[in-house]
Amino acid sequence: MGDQRATQDLRAWLDLVEQHGSLLRVREAVSVEEEMSGITYLVAMRQPAPALLFENVQGYPGARVLFNLIGSSQLRYNLALGLPPEMRPLAVIEELRQRLKNPIAPRTVDPSEVPFYRNTRQGEEVRLSEFPAPKHWPLDGGHYIGTADVVITQDPETGVVNVGTYRQMIHNDREVGVMFSPGKDGRLHMNKWFQRGEPMPIAAAWGIHPLLLLVGSAGFPKNVCEYDYAGGLMGEPVEVTPGKLTGLPIPARAEVVIEGYVYPDMRMEGPFGEFTGYYGRPGEPAPYVKVEAIHFRDQPILTAALMAEYPACEQELFLALMRAARLRDDFDRLGVPGIRGVYSVPQAAAGFGMTVVAVEQQYPGHVTQVLSIAAQAPSGAYFTKWVVAVDEDIDPTDIDQVLWAMATRVNPAEDIEIQRNTWSTWLDPAQNPPEKRPYGSRVLVNACKQHQFLKTYSRRTAIRRTLYDRISARWQALGLPGEPPEIRFFHED
Repeated sequence: MGDQRATQDLRAWLDLVEQHGSLLRVREAVSVEEEMSGITYLVAMRQPAPALLFENVQGYPGARVLFNLIGSSQLRYNLALGLPPEMRPLAVIEELRQRLKNPIAPRTVDPSEVPFYRNTRQGEEVRLSEFPAPKHWPLDGGHYIGTADVVITQDPETGVVNVGTYRQMIHNDREVGVMFSPGKDGRLHMNKWFQRGEPMPIAAAWGIHPLLLLVGSAGFPKNVCEYDYAGGLMGEPVEVTPGKLTGLPIPARAEVVIEGYVYPDMRMEGPFGEFTGYYGRPGEPAPYVKVEAIHFRDQPILTAALMAEYPACEQELFLALMRAARLRDDFDRLGVPGIRGVYSVPQAAAGFGMTVVAVEQQYPGHVTQVLSIAAQAPSGAYFTKWVVAVDEDIDPTDIDQVLWAMATRVNPAEDIEIQRNTWSTWLDPAQNPPEKRPYGSRVLVNACKQHQFLKTYSRRTAIRRTLYDRISARWQALGLPGEPPEIRFFHED
């Protein structure tokens, strides 16, 4: 699959999505006051759900807002990566792994070739209120613009550019909040600029191709640039152009771009309905951007990410699959044998809440080793609550099979362990009082057959491979629906 390519332009990707019947254009007038997000929530709760392009936003003629870019759609995820639409999750995870091994540096294009420079406003001409910023949930602290965004900052010491995703709440026509969580690259860069006695240059793109959202949310090492990995995923360099004010490299195909500076001052920000399906922390002081310039394409499309419970959450699928791909690589780097599949379950808070690893047991303690690594490897440690190991006959992406293994291969008194004081998040609603956050705990579940009893473990029922092949070959002739299911385990005489 290495010769597949992904488009870089949001509009070209939308055309492809529409060709596959997965885009719904909403032409009736809708409001930014909870209505767009409410429609998205209700539509996305029934699967398969389309991407939603709102083309008639009340009070904002010419502007459009795209919700549910990827959502829980494997089809749109595959199309974003230039993969066959029917490719299944484990194969996609493997393709992600291979592409991430070959990062490609971005390519700079001349500003004259960049569509968003057709319209520019600077200084007092900037009016953020001219762009539709939805209020998603009743208790949100304000209107959030470009929640499916990338924010570009630069380390003033090393010169490394970071491309991250941070929520942005509109304060007024010239100021927009930017929520940098502790430890995130944007906050680290900001602190370094402030230590030098200088404001931090910053840019943000508010209408982007979903692949940029994917890499911006993934959390790569702090000494690399996300553009390189986006290029690896696309199979070609990401096109960037220098910001006219900041000089920062900005995605050349973006829809709306702001440039400005972050000063050592704060504004109240939040709360905001988060990916956990709960409001995050109460409103608190947070940095903000003093916007000095805004650039935008004709009839721009702003990309918006709804945060909610599965399956209506924008982050669920793309974060889960990227997390699984990186954890699978960690096992390889550590030389752990027998790994037959890794999956971060999207239903479990964007994959953060539950990891499943399929392993072919090869020695005593193998499963314990796998569980410990999955629980604490940098790629999988954040916020994880459930880590489950299953045998190689179980498809880790099939929650029905995983639950069956947990019900039939777990002896709770012996096969469950708890880790305490683990790395969690300020957004965990289960850790109370909130002052205990961001410390958490996690459960390690050995849902594998006991290694010492592998030869005598009760034999599971299964069909013969020859019978499976015979039925599959006659599937359509028999009038059976869909395609034959994939089977990982067959009867052996």
